[in-house]
Amino acid sequence: MLEKLQELKKEVVQKIQTITQAKALQEYKIEILSKKGAFSYFMEELKKVPNEEKPSLGQKINEVKVQLTSLFEEKENELKQKELKEKLEKERIDVTLPGYQYQTGSKHPMNIVIDEIIQIFLPLGYKVEEGPEVEQDFYNFECLNIPKNHPARDMQDTFYITDNVLLRTHTSPVQARTMEKNKEKTPIKILCPGKVYRRDDDDATHSHQFMQLEALVIDKDITMANLKATLDLVAKKLFGEKRQIRLRASYFPFTEPSVEVDVSCTCNRKGCPVCKDTGWIEILGAGMVHPNVLKMGGYDPSQYKGFAIGFGIDRITMLKYGIDDIRHLYNNDLRVITQFKKER
Repeated sequence: MLEKLQELKKEVVQKIQTITQAKALQEYKIEILSKKGAFSYFMEELKKVPNEEKPSLGQKINEVKVQLTSLFEEKENELKQKELKEKLEKERIDVTLPGYQYQTGSKHPMNIVIDEIIQIFLPLGYKVEEGPEVEQDFYNFECLNIPKNHPARDMQDTFYITDNVLLRTHTSPVQARTMEKNKEKTPIKILCPGKVYRRDDDDATHSHQFMQLEALVIDKDITMANLKATLDLVAKKLFGEKRQIRLRASYFPFTEPSVEVDVSCTCNRKGCPVCKDTGWIEILGAGMVHPNVLKMGGYDPSQYKGFAIGFGIDRITMLKYGIDDIRHLYNNDLRVITQFKKER
């Protein structure tokens, strides 16, 4: 048995000298010194020898095991140092080289406009509310005074998923859900930004997906004067202090009375492609909340009034920054977006 022990020792010493990877060394160590490894043979054979020979033979077996364990540890340290040196050499950095130049990102122009509008309203006590883009017909239409078969549904060509589930055509369902949730708690002062969807041709001024932001106020003693003052403030903050607004009578099923809001153009009204020589640019729709909408939301129309404002973020962005094609806002062309770095 002692001869086999010395043969194993010699074999291990020679094998260790040829190993160049720490992983291979660990695998070989397990093969030799683990409970089921090659060295376990001698421990099993030790049990078979006479008792008087066990102490001296066991001592020699342990001495060889200690020597082999020490050899494995020395080789392991040697390989670790070698791998560390190679890694450091590979990852060596020449600090005299110029650094990498990374371009900073920029906000999308529509996000800039949304943030500007929100910052106008937040000091007035408004808060931002959000809702699902896949909406129920009840909240998208019926709660907003647009029952089934109502002619106003023709104004919004809708993507239906089922008879009662659709892609929302405006952000107004968020208003309906907020009213339902508050149950005559006032005041309600909210902003509802988000994507909306309508079946429409994709051209320079239309898209099947676009952005809206709506404002809703409900309280006692709200009048058209409150609405007009808010619209005037928004126009001046967005487009400049010298801008004026003009209200034109319009129709929306969820407001009564309803108005289209124009802002004065900066041109001299001679060949202006923006206002078409009229001196005015349409920017949004608004109106006093319809009594039926208040009633559906759980508010008594004889006690509560309100107004709603609907911003077409795409249109305002195009007007504010002189963008002539709505598709520029959605095609992810970095040449468009990177122009707004200074707005960050």
